[in-house]
Amino acid sequence: MRFVIMADGQGTRWNNYMGVPKHLALVDGEPVIGRTVRLLQEVAEEPEIIITSHDPRYEFEGAVRHEPENNIYEIDRFTKELVCDDMCFLYGDTIYDRKVLAAIAESHPDDILFYGNSKSVVAVRIGDAELFREHFDRVRTLFVDGTIEKCKGWQVYQSVTGQDLTQKPVIGDKFVLVDEHTTDINTPEEYRNI
Repeated sequence: MRFVIMADGQGTRWNNYMGVPKHLALVDGEPVIGRTVRLLQEVAEEPEIIITSHDPRYEFEGAVRHEPENNIYEIDRFTKELVCDDMCFLYGDTIYDRKVLAAIAESHPDDILFYGNSKSVVAVRIGDAELFREHFDRVRTLFVDGTIEKCKGWQVYQSVTGQDLTQKPVIGDKFVLVDEHTTDINTPEEYRNI
């Protein structure tokens, strides 16, 4: 199974806190991404782990680094050229526990399944690559055309579930809440609170 850890963002809210990108911040002495790679190797059978980043510091044993072809909008973090059936996108600035990564690795959706906490989408498990590309393209086009104001994981979820993309997302089908098993670290304050 392919796991893509998205780590090619701008990190503007992090603002180079502690002199490192947030994906390389230490959690129990281990960089966030390195921890995710290690846990994936523990819970998934023969995982193919890809870290998307243009930064050569994002090389970790057990994973390969891929420089995305396109990274203009936030939605582009879902590196389109890497999308395939039976894969998962994970966020490089999310601290996952072993239990949620095992659940994601063991899931086998026919279409698309989203995982998230009260603040954000933290993983997208793809069973049907063509369907994901269709919704990715729809959201990106609507954003570029100015029809919607944001284009990220939430909007893809709304598109998949037939929701109005101009409204606040409603958690329901195709969304697994994992609040107690993930922590986002977008800002220095969030990092200090872990």
